[in-house]
Amino acid sequence: MTGTGDPQTFRLLYVPGVTPGKWVRIWNERMPEVRLVLEPSPPALAADALRELRADAGLLRLPAQRAELSVIPLYTETTVVVVPKDHLVAAADEVTCADLADDIVLHPQDDTLPWEAPPGRPAFQRPETTEDAVELVAAGIGVLVVPQSLARLHHRRDLTYRPVTDAPQSGVGLAWREDTTTDDVDDFIGIVRGRTANSTRGQRQQRTEVAQPERRRGSRAAADGSGTKGRGQGAAGRRGGAGSRSGGRSGGARRGGQGGGRGGGRGRR
Repeated sequence: MTGTGDPQTFRLLYVPGVTPGKWVRIWNERMPEVRLVLEPSPPALAADALRELRADAGLLRLPAQRAELSVIPLYTETTVVVVPKDHLVAAADEVTCADLADDIVLHPQDDTLPWEAPPGRPAFQRPETTEDAVELVAAGIGVLVVPQSLARLHHRRDLTYRPVTDAPQSGVGLAWREDTTTDDVDDFIGIVRGRTANSTRGQRQQRTEVAQPERRRGSRAAADGSGTKGRGQGAAGRRGGAGSRSGGRSGGARRGGQGGGRGGGRGRR
């Protein structure tokens, strides 16, 4: 794992509006031995949290600062305008930025849309958060343009929202520090991409099988070293035994020769 400290835990960071519930459920079904822990993060701090290894992977708003990070774009959200239910926009199916020209359009400090210039008239002061901006919309101070998931997250009964067809859009991506791509990160990538359980197990098995031959070669090398030594000792032993047998035969031949000499002497006498 990465710097989270527990090899049996996979820490997944996510920003507001992102709903990882489906992927978490699949993870828990396929990987019950590794506990998945969700780590909420403000959008502006999410990338730095991954660089500092406070999570193994994260679901971020795009575009994001990608230095040191690997990022896989997952989907792009519809952009909507949040208005009171009695606003003129509520009567339309969709609107354009030009339709908001006369409205005060709130632009919170944590806005995730890559505006060149927000539409409408600016508010006297920028709200600190999207949640604060929604409260101002409910108070009749202005309207708010956000990704649809944030409109749903901060839904109120007295508010509604409509798509803005020409507004910039916010994407969501899966990111992790590029020098810490673990098996768990690979497995989570497979889940968000729709990989089946069998293919997930197959990829993990392939990674295991790649590592096993290295271990087997190391074991065989160690075994071959000790086996060579044993064969050398056996050969020396066999050479020693052969020498002894040769010595025995030579000795016997010499003794036989000596005996023949003595026998011949007695015959002459």
